[in-house]
Amino acid sequence: MLTVWGRKNSINVQKVMWTVAELGLEHERIDVGRQYGGLDTPEFLAMNPNRLIPTIDDNGTVVWESNAVVRYLAAKYGSGGLWPEDAARRARADQWMDWMVTVIVPHLFSVFIGLIRTPPEERDNAAIAASAEEMAVCWRILDAHLADMPYVAGAALSIADIPLGCACHRYYALDIAHPEMPHLAAWYERLRAQAM
Repeated sequence: MLTVWGRKNSINVQKVMWTVAELGLEHERIDVGRQYGGLDTPEFLAMNPNRLIPTIDDNGTVVWESNAVVRYLAAKYGSGGLWPEDAARRARADQWMDWMVTVIVPHLFSVFIGLIRTPPEERDNAAIAASAEEMAVCWRILDAHLADMPYVAGAALSIADIPLGCACHRYYALDIAHPEMPHLAAWYERLRAQAM
């Protein structure tokens, strides 16, 4: 059976759990990380020396790094669906997954840490606002990309939509200005409707 280690409020664990749900996989999730601890145990370190979540064990195959886990599960259990069989479409999905990590995440985490994990009296509001503005510029790139397609890699949900959808969910939940981006908003609503 598939076992997932990680707390459910982690954006990286959410990516994996969404993938598991889309694929309808039988699984067990074990709370570890932050308030749960457990990342320093010899058993966990043997699986993931980085002491990070998520980590999965799929019948003896251990994988860590959330996007790698999403790719692995989709390739093994969702070929032709979440895992595009067409190499060009899969490359498109891969590039947007990597774009999320390299372009969106630095700004998203800066704003998230600043607003959620930093006490109000210690916040650098100017830095938070600057990161929020930069993040909006980045989201506009995806907004423009989604102008003529319903999902990130084309006509159907793929591995690209899951990490970006999790990041977009967190973006819209933050108490910051959200400039109008109609294609991004419509895509996000499609994802929310599909998840319900």
